[in-house]
Amino acid sequence: MISGPTATGKTALGIALAQKLDSVIINADSRQVYRELDIGTAKPTPLQKAQVPHYLIDWVAPTSPVTVAQYQRSAQGVIAQMQGRGKIPLLVGGSGLYVQAVTRGLCIPPVAPQPELRQQLSTYSQRERYEWLQQIDPASASKIHPHDPVRTLRALEVYYVTGTPLSQLQGQKIPDYPVLYLYLDSEQLPHRIRQRTRKMLALGLVAETQRLQVKYGADLPLLKTLGYQEISHYLAGDYSLETAEELIIKHTCQLVKRQRTWFRAQTGLVSINSDRADLIAYSWEKVQEFLTAIGY
Repeated sequence: MISGPTATGKTALGIALAQKLDSVIINADSRQVYRELDIGTAKPTPLQKAQVPHYLIDWVAPTSPVTVAQYQRSAQGVIAQMQGRGKIPLLVGGSGLYVQAVTRGLCIPPVAPQPELRQQLSTYSQRERYEWLQQIDPASASKIHPHDPVRTLRALEVYYVTGTPLSQLQGQKIPDYPVLYLYLDSEQLPHRIRQRTRKMLALGLVAETQRLQVKYGADLPLLKTLGYQEISHYLAGDYSLETAEELIIKHTCQLVKRQRTWFRAQTGLVSINSDRADLIAYSWEKVQEFLTAIGY
């Protein structure tokens, strides 16, 4: 497993290690599962994907929301398939809940997204929704940041559909195979984020956003996510492209802060500085140590 904040170099390291293992990569980025969202999600290039087989990337259409439960079942299916072939798959991505669903075996409530209920709840402020969650499910509220509307809405949704707090429905079924958890981070992330944002714009993020708007409509939920949202505001004339760029950088740095908080609360991580010159060699050494320890 290779995870960590955005822009830490997970994709390149994952490909390098998968090649050494003669294995495959299972995507663990919640936006890269969708087709056509390429530049704004920093998806591996066609050349990179050609180097190693990739699974659960470009998986579904942007109009077909993927639940964590669906992702978990599919990822577990790929893992079982690869194990049957004697291969060790690499889970690569920074979406914490996707990672935890697979590596910790989360028991996920079988509640599909409820568009009408979410729309009703969205008419209230995040502060009001979070206060309701504190009343009906204080255990879940204690694990959700007050400014996290996605997880707040999900917890409320599960409660109103099942009548049972999310915290009482969750649990874990730890996988029966060992997991090596490589966690990448970098002291140079502000610089990396600025460079990556400029690269996205140079590659055509504006044109990609326009194409998505024309094909699926400006109200496509995925266009409300990082990168696409700021460019959508630029296209609407709300502010300049320079302002959009600075907002993408700012919001990405805020995302990194949340990701670090989440990942650092996890146990069993092998932390690696992705700025080190021998990143691939050092990471491969950790993989070999792990394989030796489990007698592989």
